[in-house]
Amino acid sequence: MSQLTFLPTKPKPFVKWAGGKRQLVDILLSNVPPSFNRYFEPFVGGGALLFELQPQKAVISDINEELINAYKVIKDNVEELINSLKKHKNTKEYYYAIRAINPKTLTPVERASRFIYLNKTCFNGLYRENSKGQFNVPFGRYKNPKICDEENLRAVSEFLNKIEITILNCDYKITCEMAKSGDFVYLDPPYYPISKTASFTKYNKNGFSEEDQIELSEIFKELDRKGCYVMLSNSNTEFIKKLYANYRIQEIKANRFINCKANRRGKSNIEVLITNF
Repeated sequence: MSQLTFLPTKPKPFVKWAGGKRQLVDILLSNVPPSFNRYFEPFVGGGALLFELQPQKAVISDINEELINAYKVIKDNVEELINSLKKHKNTKEYYYAIRAINPKTLTPVERASRFIYLNKTCFNGLYRENSKGQFNVPFGRYKNPKICDEENLRAVSEFLNKIEITILNCDYKITCEMAKSGDFVYLDPPYYPISKTASFTKYNKNGFSEEDQIELSEIFKELDRKGCYVMLSNSNTEFIKKLYANYRIQEIKANRFINCKANRRGKSNIEVLITNF
């Protein structure tokens, strides 16, 4: 495995994402296998590890349709996206007017622009959907949010065009089925809650249940049997540690900046990093 070194500006996540790994990326990098074939990230979210690792070949996916559309638009139409983002306004009235638009009525560029704008200006950068699958986070009241980060958007676009990448909007299980022996799969699912109120796991209308966590552990074992390198992040709970008792479990300290309670933001939590190698 070789890493890319020719990008003038290193790309970084273009949206703030619940459970994002910017604060942990150095720890994650230190646990990446020294060599592998393709990089898989089935819960890609903001893509912090993807952008830091810069693999030559990658398969990324997410169940969030708006997020994946944004990745594709940044790859293929970044200048149109930048022009669209520059037109947005940081006012409460404008925000709610944009939020009310059905994204499926927009072009891919307009849709990506709406998605990034809402992420940059909504309360606490929190992505959340109601039972109808509609984005429902209130206005953030930030004085001067950076709605259009031209330099980073171009860096992300350049990176996505310089590597061999597949970008999918699908369930993580479909992506995992594509992985073969020698591939590296990083699983960063919605975390199992440490209490009934302490964790945010409802990124979309379907959520991620205890049964989903059990199913994910079976997928992890199947990837292991196939000869993949597998790494998984999750909450430090007995339930999770029991599911992966036969694998290497590290406890790591993480700061979380998205929380429904302001006094919990930025506080250190202990998470687990689970690997089969």
